[in-house]
Amino acid sequence: MNLDALRGLTQPDQRSCGPSSLVAARMLIDPAYAPDSFDTEVLALHRQVTAAASFGRAQLPWPRALGTPPWALARAMTSFSGLPYRTRLARWGDRNPEFEAVHAAVTAGHPCPLYVGDRWLPRHVVLAAAPLETGVRVYDPARGALTDLNREVFESGALTTFGRWARPWFVVAPRD
Repeated sequence: MNLDALRGLTQPDQRSCGPSSLVAARMLIDPAYAPDSFDTEVLALHRQVTAAASFGRAQLPWPRALGTPPWALARAMTSFSGLPYRTRLARWGDRNPEFEAVHAAVTAGHPCPLYVGDRWLPRHVVLAAAPLETGVRVYDPARGALTDLNREVFESGALTTFGRWARPWFVVAPRD
């Protein structure tokens, strides 16, 4: 998995963190996949994952101005990886099972989108890409950077690595 290929790849607009994370995930899953233009690919994928049908199935259409719904990311990750992905709520309660699911997935080479946000709403999507001894390495499309997310910080629900988006909301990970 070549994480260096993700460095410097930033989302083309304020609403495309989800599809930016998906394009990055696909680059990690399939090393032969190399989009000619990251921005063009992200914007096309954003149109696809918010449409009334995506990856061969009907879905609730979603306004692109609101970003990308978690179920659409799960469907895209399933298509890219061949594994069934699902969305898991991580906003309240014990977050250990969700972190364990993400850590196990990235250890096995399966990237996982994470929704983070403020107190009231999920607002940003990042991509857990590789395991660390005490956490996971995460691609943040807002900055085009890789950062480390510590297990204890995730489980506390008080993130410090994604600016004002300080709460975990959802993880999109392979089914158990």
